[in-house]
Amino acid sequence: MISVEGLKVEFGVKPLFSNVSFVINDRDRIALVGKNGAGKSTMLKILCGMQKPTAGVVAVPSGTTIGYLPQVMILQDDTTVREEARKAFAGNTEMKARLDKMNQQLAERTDYDSDEYMALVQKFTQEHERYMMMGAENYEADIERTLTGLGFERSDMSRPTSEFSGGWRMRIELAKILLQKPDVLLLDEPTNHLDIESIQWLEQFLAQSAKAVVLVSHDRAFINNVTNRTLEISCGKVVDYKVKYDEYVKLRAERREQQLRAYENQQKEIADIKDFIERFRYKPTKAVQVQSRIKQLEKIVPIEVDEVDNSAMHLKFPSCLRSGDYPVICDEVRKNYGTHTVFDHVTLTIKRGEKVAFVGKNGEGKSTLVKCIMNEIPYTGTLKIGHNVQIGYFAQNQAQLLDEELTVFQTIDNVAKGDIRLKINDILGAFMFGGEASEKKVKVLSGGERSRLAMIKLLLEPVNLLILDEPTNHLDMPSKDVLKEAIKAFDGTAIIVSHDREFLDGLVTKVYEFGDGKVREHIGGIYDFLQTHNIDSLDSLGHHQATTTIQQPASSGNSTCNEQQQAENSAKQSYEERKEQQKKIRKAEKAVKDSEAKIETLEKRLKELDEMLCQPERASDMKLINEYTSVKKTLDEEVERWEQLSEELEKYM
Repeated sequence: MISVEGLKVEFGVKPLFSNVSFVINDRDRIALVGKNGAGKSTMLKILCGMQKPTAGVVAVPSGTTIGYLPQVMILQDDTTVREEARKAFAGNTEMKARLDKMNQQLAERTDYDSDEYMALVQKFTQEHERYMMMGAENYEADIERTLTGLGFERSDMSRPTSEFSGGWRMRIELAKILLQKPDVLLLDEPTNHLDIESIQWLEQFLAQSAKAVVLVSHDRAFINNVTNRTLEISCGKVVDYKVKYDEYVKLRAERREQQLRAYENQQKEIADIKDFIERFRYKPTKAVQVQSRIKQLEKIVPIEVDEVDNSAMHLKFPSCLRSGDYPVICDEVRKNYGTHTVFDHVTLTIKRGEKVAFVGKNGEGKSTLVKCIMNEIPYTGTLKIGHNVQIGYFAQNQAQLLDEELTVFQTIDNVAKGDIRLKINDILGAFMFGGEASEKKVKVLSGGERSRLAMIKLLLEPVNLLILDEPTNHLDMPSKDVLKEAIKAFDGTAIIVSHDREFLDGLVTKVYEFGDGKVREHIGGIYDFLQTHNIDSLDSLGHHQATTTIQQPASSGNSTCNEQQQAENSAKQSYEERKEQQKKIRKAEKAVKDSEAKIETLEKRLKELDEMLCQPERASDMKLINEYTSVKKTLDEEVERWEQLSEELEKYM
């Protein structure tokens, strides 16, 4: 579909990459990987024709369409969401106008036997067939399906795009690209502005509907679920692995071992040659051999070894005082913005040492509850921060609080304590600030670089409650691994707001789901939550889950230590009771759902039998009549059973 031959790109003395050749075939799902600065985004720009290579050829067959989503783009603010999405079908609109014009001409003309009229009929027929094959009549349904999949509500469709944040407007641009159904999709970090539900929808779309895909992403679960081939840009070359990302990681490790052995052998050979030259350089009898060795040395092509992955380095949060048993207790917490209720009746308890995730669609209140915990915004209800809690908070605007006049190294050196000061350069390297980058001033850093620097700073501060709001948005995979390992080893409590399933997997033991103004608790890891989520269907997420409550005694400003202990004991007891309650709720919900499915099947069969009995020739068929009677009786019994199960479920709610 797209052929790349002998590609070379130079920005300075050393080429970014050279002599690159590969082919993108139909149905390829390619992950483009490599360290930051290797040229991934540049490669995508070259493939879509936005940038010209220094040398080489990118051959795109005539008629091949390419859709490109960059990390940053100029967004329009002069239309509604639906009208902006309709721009994807500009070609269809033009074709419809041409068809309408031809149809009008056919209706007005009367020279039915003329060659011109027959030519017009034939042209109209061909254009109309093409128009219908493109599915142009269904584009409104496609628009709604795609926007809904990416997280928009139906009520959002008529809202002006200017009312949405940059992340939501990027979703509109992604929707436009997907709606165009190009032959090749080039996606640069498409998941940065998506929540878990939208990422899952995009995964399914790319797997089932897209033709060829080339994507750059730091979301390991996403590229594993989507791709079947990995192109690695390393040492100025592109290595093609015909496997998905996880398998590529293993093959790459084997390849690097081979590189290291070859490099060591070459270095030994070079050392032996140099030693021979030095020993016999001034002996006339060895002059010929020395010159031969010098020429041999000049012909050796140095073997390059892939850079060492610093994610193997271990980081640990500095020790801090032990907090109380329950760092965060919420009781009937509510937050309104004007007449809009973000959430209500939020009652939860987070125990010391727990690692929990806040998940849900954007705008459902995850960051809002974090701000309530941080006491940054007013709320109603009771929210208690436990005894001796020291909070380390990473927010999206955290990067703006850095001192712009300090260098990267100075920023970290000012907070590092003890032996960790000896490892500052290693830490900076793990987060992509190696070499000269550590001497940059904060004021010249990009937004993503500032976020990474703020994350390093947080890693070195002594805290016992970590609150991280989308911490992985600007981290590559090695950096995320360093952060994840540090949090796992952290002996305090952690609240993580994230849509990155791979990052949360094995890290959290409890998931709080935000949706419909409620906060629901799910015991287990992120994939346990997603499994339940998928069983209950994406559309019903948030509607059939039980709202969990943990009753806490109201706190007063002058509460004593004894009252605090009673509150903590009460919370612990309520937690166990709620855990047992949740098991009963899940069992009751499953019984109701199974009953509903059975009713649906019986109703469908009853309708089929009814239609058959309406046919004159089968009206007196006793076999059909008996089956109809039996199915009707079973249906009535099942409806009665469903009512009982529903009443039982309501008792738990």
